Parts: sequence; structure tokens; C-alpha cells
Amino acid sequence: MRTKEEAIAFLTERGKGTLIEHLGIVFTDVTEDGVVATMPVDKRTRQVLGILNGGASLALAECLAGSTSVLFCADDEFPVGMQVSGSHVAPAFEGDVVEGVCTILHRGKATHLLNIDIRSKNTGKLISTSRVQNFIKKK
Repeated sequence: MRTKEEAIAFLTERGKGTLIEHLGIVFTDVTEDGVVATMPVDKRTRQVLGILNGGASLALAECLAGSTSVLFCADDEFPVGMQVSGSHVAPAFEGDVVEGVCTILHRGKATHLLNIDIRSKNTGKLISTSRVQNFIKKK
């Protein structure tokens, strides 16, 4: 079992050279049932009107869900995304930072179901909420 600091370091190292790094996602906490990370609203993640792109929100949700699932997988298993759905409920503006909180809702032998809420760090408002289902494969 990893400590919180070891888990954050593991996820950070695992994300190097991936979409996680490209989007500026930073893991900030690991809880007993999930992972927390931040992502800036900047030129990498905004759309032309200067607000967070919905696709970037879904990318953050997918990255958090995959990272959470990998922490719950055995050494001979890995998660693969099966389904994602999201609802965008408020804008986050360029210069803001959003925080995603991922919670595992179901930890089955073959699937994980995860909920991800993304909030503005500036206002605390809910920006989007997503559900992700991951299939757990054997290596």
C-alpha cells in the first residue's frame, strides 16, 4: 500500500509525456476512495471565447478516472475506459484553475464506476460533473 505522497508521486511520474502533462494537470491529493487534481484554464484548455473547453473538462475527468482506477487495480491489471458522460453546468474563465475530485462509486472485479466533479478554484462553483466506467483488464 502506497502512502498519499507516494501515490501522488506515482501518478505524476506516470503522467509525464501524456495528456496529463500537456494539459497542466497536477495531482494534489489521494483519498481512500479517489484522486484530486487541478488544471489551469489557459491557452491549452480554453475555447475561443476564453472559457474552459468542454472537451478539456472531459479529458480531466478521464485522466482522473483512469488514475483512480489504476490505484485500485492489482499489479496484473490495468483500466481501460469504456464509457464517459458529462454535464457542463457553468463556465470557468481563462486565468482560473479548476479542481477535479474523482470518487470511485463501484469497484467490481471487471469494472469500476467513477464520479468526477469539477469546480472553479476562484468561485467554488460546479463547472461540470462526469461519470466514467472503466473495464479492468488483465495484463
